[in-house]
Amino acid sequence: MTTSAKAQTLVDLYDAPEILRVVNVWDVVSARAVAKLPETKAIATAGHGIAASFGYEDGTIPRDIMLDMVGRIATSVHVPVTADLDDGYDDAGETTRLAIAAGVVGANVEDRLKPLGESVAVVEAIVKAAEAEGVPFALNARTDAFVRAGGRPVEQSIADAIQRGRAFIDAGATSVFVPGILDANVTRQLVEGIGERKVSVIGLPGALSAAQYEKLGVARISYGPLPQRAALTALQELAASLYKGGVVPEGLPALN
Repeated sequence: MTTSAKAQTLVDLYDAPEILRVVNVWDVVSARAVAKLPETKAIATAGHGIAASFGYEDGTIPRDIMLDMVGRIATSVHVPVTADLDDGYDDAGETTRLAIAAGVVGANVEDRLKPLGESVAVVEAIVKAAEAEGVPFALNARTDAFVRAGGRPVEQSIADAIQRGRAFIDAGATSVFVPGILDANVTRQLVEGIGERKVSVIGLPGALSAAQYEKLGVARISYGPLPQRAALTALQELAASLYKGGVVPEGLPALN
């Protein structure tokens, strides 16, 4: 498919009645492993995971390194790829243009709770850049209304997320990513306030299941750095077993 066709496919997946489940990857081999599964409809990159792979703290990896990796991932699989692009790297429009040129057809870009006007301007820049490229880019605009809430009451975070989410959708975002452990009551309020099939969540320990979020009208669920942590845990456990005199298990599939 062309880049534009992949982008439209991704937008359609957000709009579909079934929740879009994306398992986050961090390099080409992890992307190919996930893409081989017949259930995979799209790939999401993990900004935290890519940063960790290169020895950076989350949110500090240089743009050129991030774009190089997400581009490699996008060209290595047949499904649409949406990338975590941090806060847009001080020029969200140009970052979007470069991402599209690399084959990426959607993105998470976070507001870091900057003033609402600044955050909306970032969304507008992304949408404008994608339109100039002729690509229906699927922007999953992230608000940190919960993860940067500090000690404020949850009701304030809900109201903030709804205000920001509505503004992002009005500015052209495809959906609004609200990370945090969201229970059914909070999720219901977010969906009612932002829109059916317009809210995106993260599957953290203690959160609802994908099926439960789907019933509440959520558009997408992703898993952030957790798939990489699971893979690294398996590697560490294997290494510990080998140090103790164990052997490599038989029957390992050749996924690399």
